[in-house]
Amino acid sequence: MTFAHADAPEGAGGGPASETRKVTGRLPTGAPDFVHLPVEVPRGVREIAVSYTYDRPAVPAGVQGNACDIGIFDERGTELGGPGFRGWSGGARTEFAISAERATPGYLPGPVGPGTWHVVLGPYTVAPQGLAYEVTVTLRYGPPGRTPAPVYPPQRAKGRGRAWYRGDNHLHSVHSDGKRTPAEIAAAARAAGLDWITTTEHNTTSSHGAWEGLWADDFLVLTGEEVTTRNGHVVALGIDPGVFVDWRYRARDNAFGRFSRRIRQAGGLVVPAHPHATCVGCNWKFGFNEADAVEVWNGPYTPDDEIALAEWDNALVAAVRRGRPWLPAVGNSDAHREPQVVGHPQTVVLAEELSRTALLAGIRAGRCWIAESSAVGLSFSASGGRGAHAGIGERLRVDRDAPVTVRLDVTGAAGCSASFVTDQGRLFTTPVPADGKVEWRTTASYAAYVRAEVRHPPADGGTGALAALTNPVFLGP
Repeated sequence: MTFAHADAPEGAGGGPASETRKVTGRLPTGAPDFVHLPVEVPRGVREIAVSYTYDRPAVPAGVQGNACDIGIFDERGTELGGPGFRGWSGGARTEFAISAERATPGYLPGPVGPGTWHVVLGPYTVAPQGLAYEVTVTLRYGPPGRTPAPVYPPQRAKGRGRAWYRGDNHLHSVHSDGKRTPAEIAAAARAAGLDWITTTEHNTTSSHGAWEGLWADDFLVLTGEEVTTRNGHVVALGIDPGVFVDWRYRARDNAFGRFSRRIRQAGGLVVPAHPHATCVGCNWKFGFNEADAVEVWNGPYTPDDEIALAEWDNALVAAVRRGRPWLPAVGNSDAHREPQVVGHPQTVVLAEELSRTALLAGIRAGRCWIAESSAVGLSFSASGGRGAHAGIGERLRVDRDAPVTVRLDVTGAAGCSASFVTDQGRLFTTPVPADGKVEWRTTASYAAYVRAEVRHPPADGGTGALAALTNPVFLGP
């Protein structure tokens, strides 16, 4: 796509105020995951605006119809992980604009430099008839303007010192496919009793600078990204503000390790999200060797969460028996819009302070548990002889045959049952008593670890939805 004004010398008068061009095409089934449409941008452009449409023909039952995402890279190129990224809205928007002063949510403001830009189409699914598209680009000429310096959230809040802090670390706003503004999310998080949240838009960092005035001494906002590949989604939790993590690869491309390192180098955690979700492209295909934690509970508890929990438990057993590192479990709301509830569920982390460093250290160590809401309170520990004591994510160092007492104290769970689960399976279940206190005795030879589940009564004869879930306490020398 070229523009006639490109031939005009820089600063020449008499040129048009704007120019518009269109390009059309058709993508067949089996099209590449990403189609890059080059746009030759001349000097003197103040703003680039893009809109697109595509057809949605009827398809038989059980056959995927057309769905096509969109984004853009600037004159610095489309190299995987390169500097050219300027925004992504997936399928949430049909148009966007970028200038130095401002950009549509999902996109990054900055100069519209001369050179070859690329509008990127992502044909998520293509109908048997193919996908016919039309992309319209408008260039508006004028002074370039000035890009405001982004104001990012602080990395630390006053907090309560060493304490259990409640957070929701998978949230979407108008900066991707959510409907809430950052202000609305912050208000909902406070209403849910949260101490901290992480902004995690799909494949963009544009929300990182959108929280000015919304943090406080008792409320921390961390920055992240939901890296949304075609083979699963991963939350880049707590990365440095402004750091972009690319998503344009599949498991077969052997690129995930590179971008996992990118997340860690940016100070974040690698957290596979909803690994057994049924949406197209959501099922996790990269394995868990690069993960720092795993999201086993995503939004209202459903059968795919039960599968994720069982998979995590099996991996926990294998790690303990082989003496390998284990993967902590977390839960988040993934809330996009009403009536989805921010903080349902939430991860409760034992941290030295309310800061990014301390919270991520708590998750990495497994010193955390998951609650359906702030109405649920919980403490869980194990004790042995000579006053030895260990809490969630810790090891109780006792002889293999020494008696161990496991204690659960839960509030806000009337009518629920409590279970203790070990590497040998679910070994003890009881209704939560009126005082919420449950005890069980075991030994390290019988249980290499113990974790707790609190569940609602089953609605269909199954195991019942979770009200709370802990990471394990380990037992043994």
